[in-house]
Amino acid sequence: MKKSVILALGLLVLFAGEILKVYFIMPFPGSQRLNSIDIAYFLHRNILWLRLIGLILVIPPMVHYLSKGSARLRILLSGIVFLYGVIFYLFNFKFLAEKMFYQPGNKRMLAPAENRVDTNRLVIGGFINGEARAYPIEIIGYHHQVQDSIGGQPVLVTYCTVCRTGRIYSPMVQNRYEHFRLVGMDHFNAMFEDQTTKSWWRQVTGEAIAGPRKGIGLEEMPSGQMRLGTWISQHPGTLILQPDTTYNQEYADLQGFDSGTVKSSLERRDSLSWKFKSWVIGVSQGGYAKAYDWNQLVKTKVINDQIHQIPLALQLDRDGMSFHVWNRKVDGEILRFSWNDSLRAMEDVQTHSLWDGRGKAIRGPLLGKELGSLQAYQQFWHSWNNFHPNTSTYQ
Repeated sequence: MKKSVILALGLLVLFAGEILKVYFIMPFPGSQRLNSIDIAYFLHRNILWLRLIGLILVIPPMVHYLSKGSARLRILLSGIVFLYGVIFYLFNFKFLAEKMFYQPGNKRMLAPAENRVDTNRLVIGGFINGEARAYPIEIIGYHHQVQDSIGGQPVLVTYCTVCRTGRIYSPMVQNRYEHFRLVGMDHFNAMFEDQTTKSWWRQVTGEAIAGPRKGIGLEEMPSGQMRLGTWISQHPGTLILQPDTTYNQEYADLQGFDSGTVKSSLERRDSLSWKFKSWVIGVSQGGYAKAYDWNQLVKTKVINDQIHQIPLALQLDRDGMSFHVWNRKVDGEILRFSWNDSLRAMEDVQTHSLWDGRGKAIRGPLLGKELGSLQAYQQFWHSWNNFHPNTSTYQ
């Protein structure tokens, strides 16, 4: 085989290996629409071997041409070597997720009296074993995941800004505590790599999608998204994650994310309904999934529906951003709800009892009764639809 062909083949292996191992798992043009996770994982796990193969192919003809080739050819080859150095640096030290997003070095949890986070900020809140903790989205949105404990249980609090959704998981895998790091994304959703087996885990489902643990899922813990002030009113003893001042500029880059007006096109909201970046509320029960248009909920404040024979009600809190999904069945009776504008509260049609944002009747014949809570998420429509391909939509 000609030296020039061997050289070209070696350069292709070197350049393609460095670029594609990052291209497939970062938001480059077209990369997130490909079903390339297996290729990406192969490249990630075998990049050292690919580099070795590339160098074995490249070095002999490169030495030959640099010693015996024309001046023009030597200059060209020197330029190619320099370009590979630039590519190597960019795709191993600049474009990697772990080089762009870091964990907080100073993780402070403060009570409401000491809190410095604006109470209008959105948070992902968890309540376990009588303890409540809140994680502001514009903080964990940069970090993508924070490992903590709530009520004595270890938790992995995650948020993906590109699909606009948060989850809280148990980091216990096969009865052992596991550490995770951000490794990239797949189909616009953050992926984490576990320390033990180097398997890749999807943020939105908690499922390992590549590696030795493929198919295993993390246990999800109950969580809710709402304004911090609303969370505090429901959990006055909560602790609140404070910003790590080391990352003030990174937090500032997410300013406006809560409202969907952030500068980044990957994270900015489409204000129209059922568009790629439209907001939806997603509910999944018994293998059935359904999406509800955020604009519709803002307009009506309450939506009555049913999913897999479970009667449910979506409620928008009076703060205009916090939302709840309730089981409408109380003491064997299925209630129907509407929004009472004058009292700014949810009201059931049957007894005209009033219900607050905790799902508790605060006035009327059903005083003291409580609605069961259903897990639900705010998410970009493209993300919910992608990970729930059989979802139905409420019209």
